[in-house]
Amino acid sequence: MAAARKSRGTRVRHLGLAGRTGTVLLAAGIGVLSPASVALPAWAQQSSVPSDAGGYYATPPPVDKSKKPTDDGRPDKNYEKKTECVQRSKLGGDQVDIKNRPWGQEYLQIEKVHQLMRGATKSIGGGVKVAVIDTGVSAHPYFGGRVESGGDYVAPPGGGKAPGLEDCDGHGTEVAGIIAANPPDASIGFRGVAPDATILSIRQSSQNYEETEKKPEPPAAPPSSSAPPASSSNPGSQLPPSSQGNGAVGGAADGTAPGQNKGGRQQEQGKTAGTLKTLAQAVVRAVDKGAQVINMSVDNCRPATGGITDGEKQLQAAVNYAVERDVVVVAAAGNVGDKCPQNDQPDPKSPKMIVTPPWFSDDVLSVAAIDETGGVAQFSVNGPWVSVAAPGTKIISLDPAEGSSSLANLTIEGGGDPGPIQGTSFAAPYVAGVAALVRAKFQGLSAREVMNRIKATAQHPAAPGGRDNFVGFGVIDPIAALTAIVPSEADKAKPVQLPANLPPANDRDSAPMIVALAGTGGGLVALLITLFVVHSVRRNRPTASPGRKTP
Repeated sequence: MAAARKSRGTRVRHLGLAGRTGTVLLAAGIGVLSPASVALPAWAQQSSVPSDAGGYYATPPPVDKSKKPTDDGRPDKNYEKKTECVQRSKLGGDQVDIKNRPWGQEYLQIEKVHQLMRGATKSIGGGVKVAVIDTGVSAHPYFGGRVESGGDYVAPPGGGKAPGLEDCDGHGTEVAGIIAANPPDASIGFRGVAPDATILSIRQSSQNYEETEKKPEPPAAPPSSSAPPASSSNPGSQLPPSSQGNGAVGGAADGTAPGQNKGGRQQEQGKTAGTLKTLAQAVVRAVDKGAQVINMSVDNCRPATGGITDGEKQLQAAVNYAVERDVVVVAAAGNVGDKCPQNDQPDPKSPKMIVTPPWFSDDVLSVAAIDETGGVAQFSVNGPWVSVAAPGTKIISLDPAEGSSSLANLTIEGGGDPGPIQGTSFAAPYVAGVAALVRAKFQGLSAREVMNRIKATAQHPAAPGGRDNFVGFGVIDPIAALTAIVPSEADKAKPVQLPANLPPANDRDSAPMIVALAGTGGGLVALLITLFVVHSVRRNRPTASPGRKTP
């Protein structure tokens, strides 16, 4: 049966495709928004389309805090592994070590950011805990033991692993690597944004696990009956081995496309593990376990119908609970796919598709993706809730396969050909890493102030209010986020009150100074008098006549 299973999510290491190594620098100018423009962005205003005309307001309804879910730390359904976990490539000699830096690191000047943090704090994100709510995180050696078990809403992990430390899909490990990987080999260019931070791994979703259907038990046979055993009388109670191995297209039911390149890690798609309820529970769990930053590279995309679902209410209450307890929440903006068409309607404030958790932008930093040209990536979902943008194409990160100690820049999904790792899923951890650094450097800032600083120091687009529906307030600028003066933080510089028991300002004997000044002044007066007398005598002396000889 195991032999029949296929590895839909196999990641492969570098296949000789050299990465782009040229340095792409951000513009030197740092745009700083006024506090008012950050607190009330243009998109927060209501759409001009009336609700009775079919339009939909981009701003969600107020938070119902009573919807915050209780966290029992267990899966909401019975899930069973239908696709084998990610495996290392078997391409052998075609594999080479990846030494070059990802273009995204060069674009964001991550090396300079690390130098700045070492000089300012002697660490690069040390002491900050970042929760990764995803498909789990494998204990890759490049984490250096900085991965903690946070919980598991999919299934008990195999191999005696702690909850959250099994990653069958490979997605969560790659996301966490962008945040906190720290290869010991200096010749390797790839580094996490906050390589000294701690990862709290919570496995909340998986496309390799599917809900197990429970068939009703057959009625008990009379004692005299010669009916065959239940296992043979009910052949539909178990899936055939072949379907257990193959799963549906992309590892999800009803034809959902692969998560890396079409549609992202969608919640409540088919029978795969991951619902908005467990996502909300995972957020609450991350807060209660001491996370200071939360990264969610999973989304739920649905048509805008003018309402809000129960699961969305729970997630909205959960992210509000997080921010109110001083936790920065970062989420991927979502990828265009079969189940999530692009928001390209005429009125940008009346989107046809709603993506959560980005929809709750008052409490969430929603991250769009840019490509290596600096423009918005074609797969990145547009929306009035987009906060900022970061690199999301040609990703290099950790190889998530069990036992691997290398990197990956390609992926194989659904039995197809190798393709690049890309998506808003991998733009979000760049922002989560920067949030961790800001928290480490400016420890007095609240979660909302950290979010505001990242938006205020981004490279703003040429749009009204300094933001648009494609990249939000613009591509993040980590250097500016760690050095700029943000006007809204001016009230943090409060005057220092001096203690009342200080000695008088002038507590020395002034007599010696008076004597010295008097003596100097007297000498100066005597000198002036002498010069005046000499000058007067010379002026009044008679002058000899010409030709007259002096006797």
